[in-house]
Amino acid sequence: MKLGIVIVLFNPDAQHVYRIVETFLQSGVPVSIIDNSPEPIGLDVKDKCHYLHYPQNVGIAHAQNEGLRELFSNGCHRVMLLDQDSTVTPNDLFELSDQFTQISYSSPIAAIGPSILCEFSNTLSSPMIQREYSQGKSIKRVRQIIASGMLISSEAFKTVGEKEAALFIDGVDHEWCWRAAKKGLNVYKSESVVMRHRQGDDRVRVLGVNFKQGAPMRLYYQFRNIITLSRRDYVPAYWKVRNLFAIPVRYLVNRFVFESGRERAYYMHQGFKDGVAKNYTQVRKY
Repeated sequence: MKLGIVIVLFNPDAQHVYRIVETFLQSGVPVSIIDNSPEPIGLDVKDKCHYLHYPQNVGIAHAQNEGLRELFSNGCHRVMLLDQDSTVTPNDLFELSDQFTQISYSSPIAAIGPSILCEFSNTLSSPMIQREYSQGKSIKRVRQIIASGMLISSEAFKTVGEKEAALFIDGVDHEWCWRAAKKGLNVYKSESVVMRHRQGDDRVRVLGVNFKQGAPMRLYYQFRNIITLSRRDYVPAYWKVRNLFAIPVRYLVNRFVFESGRERAYYMHQGFKDGVAKNYTQVRKY
């Protein structure tokens, strides 16, 4: 069983990426790096793995597709997607693959991912609304998992299709999982494999509720993609209700509590407007 990993970069910590890449290469795991940074990363390992540089930033979905196609076309049976700020080991990859095989004997599977340890709270992330279903020892069937740590088979990639490049970044991972479910494939989470991961730039508590604080431009894609995905019949109803009703609250917090409120308001307005208009061109800068 040949395994590989895809790492998508955008202005990363080069030394962290170097350590991850070297560890996997030493374990005989081929690596594909797709770099969306304005300047190419200065890594000594670039000549040892597949490397593509997109200074114009083609988005995470397009980058993931490039890496997946490269590794699958070169004989990999399963490939893990990895963000630049996640920490995972070859043993984690091998254990996830073993669990993938175990599940495939009894259930159609699209992907499996690790449990996520949030770096901000140092606690395991758990869903607030959707249920998880036990599937044997240390494995649960879930509605969706994040892209980082997601292990996908070549068969599932062919059946479900590529990640949706038009979404660019936010919602890409969940949309693919929901599309897989529509095609009769399940998604799973491992409880025995735990991955440290950083989501967003910070957490801010407002009236007892934690809000993710990211770059203002991310709000454009978040608002646009909420409107876009809420139109689709295969997207879970709980996700639509939760995110649509949260739009006014998120607007108020980002506009009047977080720094750069005017800039944040601009991107939220543009994202909402383009979502309604079904406009998927590149975001207009503030």
